[in-house]
Amino acid sequence: MSPKLRRLLSPLVLLVALGACNSASDRAVEAVVVGEPGSLFVSGPRLPLAAQLVRSSTVEGLVGFDERGRVVPALADRWIVTDDGLSYIFRLRDGTWPDKTQLTGDSARTALLQAITALRGTALAQDLAGIAEVRAMAGRVVEIRLRQQQPDFLQLLAQPELGLARKGRGAGPMRLKREEGSVLLTPIAPEDRGLPQVEDWAERTRKLRLSALPAERAISRFNAGEVDVVLGGRLADFPRLDASGVSRGAIRLDPVAGLFGLAVVAPQGFLAAAENREAIAMAIDRDALAIALNVGGWTATTRIVNPGAGDDNGTVGERWPGEGLAERRATAAARVARWSADKGQPQLRIALPSGPGSDLLFTRLRSDLEAIGIASRKVAENAPADLRLVDTVARYPRAGWFLNQLSCVNVRTLCSAAADRFAAQALAETDPTRRADLFAQAEAQLTIANSFIPFGVPIRWSLISGSTTGFMPNPWNVHPLLPLAMLPK
Repeated sequence: MSPKLRRLLSPLVLLVALGACNSASDRAVEAVVVGEPGSLFVSGPRLPLAAQLVRSSTVEGLVGFDERGRVVPALADRWIVTDDGLSYIFRLRDGTWPDKTQLTGDSARTALLQAITALRGTALAQDLAGIAEVRAMAGRVVEIRLRQQQPDFLQLLAQPELGLARKGRGAGPMRLKREEGSVLLTPIAPEDRGLPQVEDWAERTRKLRLSALPAERAISRFNAGEVDVVLGGRLADFPRLDASGVSRGAIRLDPVAGLFGLAVVAPQGFLAAAENREAIAMAIDRDALAIALNVGGWTATTRIVNPGAGDDNGTVGERWPGEGLAERRATAAARVARWSADKGQPQLRIALPSGPGSDLLFTRLRSDLEAIGIASRKVAENAPADLRLVDTVARYPRAGWFLNQLSCVNVRTLCSAAADRFAAQALAETDPTRRADLFAQAEAQLTIANSFIPFGVPIRWSLISGSTTGFMPNPWNVHPLLPLAMLPK
């Protein structure tokens, strides 16, 4: 090679080398979760999605979730369930806590009991009420005994709030560095977590930077190519996707179940009577709402428990069978007219999050309520209100989840003590048929109370760039960060 050609090629070789150093494995994945910037660092028993993502990435539980929403090993590398379904025995991996003390059955038991205690007073604590005992067995073994069978118990143990910590620190699977307005997460090598070594780990993983931003900014940054993944989208911001020109190919919808409707916050005035609360439920045109939302496959329902949930025996059906919208509204309007004759037109405040999706929802609700003689106005999400939007994804697919969410323990306004009694009896019942009957009776009592007015299932969306790996839509809206930081083999 001539000296002249060598001089010409040298800069090119340098550029190629620099390009190799700046390969995909060297660039951090840029992920954003829709929320307030400070929500990444919230602690306590009720975590926003951003804090859940951070906790599940840095504080493992006995088990966790993969990108498909399936339960996978975490601190426990294997487990067995006894034939009667009442005992779950976990074998912990051979590893240490961040302070280098051994991961033992006794230390894991202590951490699990602390996590459960911290949830006291929440709906998740009610979901875990079936735990009778947690025992540390020989070496690295933990046993959890239940009072009755819970087919989705592992799903509960995988929740971020049940991550196990020692002295306030978890064992991974990622290491966190706090930055201004974000966190930088680095996958921890398997051998440092007590797992078998993985060949080419450094080349197969990337760092991931997680920020929390309002939806409008998150979408804008995604469109500009500055963000690879946007998580945590809800109905409130869904219309922004079309308005901002996001490619339909980038949008992912999770096929979730859960509660999406109005909770009665102030059972006074017009809302003091159950039949008046029912009038509001009767007035809502859910078919028109489905068209207005423009979300493919959205399921409307008048039921509290989503149809098809586990322990749903089918005895509770959709409300007002055989009655069309006009008939329902005639009945509702008559109730409003009777009340208005003495007290004047009802005026209701409806609390909704900000965003064009909420504006669209309120436009429909206002029209529906005007049709029966009720005036309404939209107020801020946390403002004093008469009705407030509930928009929550089910953590497991059973009737008990829905009933626990609306129980008197978890709801500080209108609830049904009768429904709680039936639900408690169901949780103590060992016969599956009898249990389903009791759950149906609990749902029927809540329906009679009209403390919650269902619209349908929640809406959850994400934005995924073409270069993103490790993301899959799933029924739980669970999107762990470690798979997003992994490169395909």
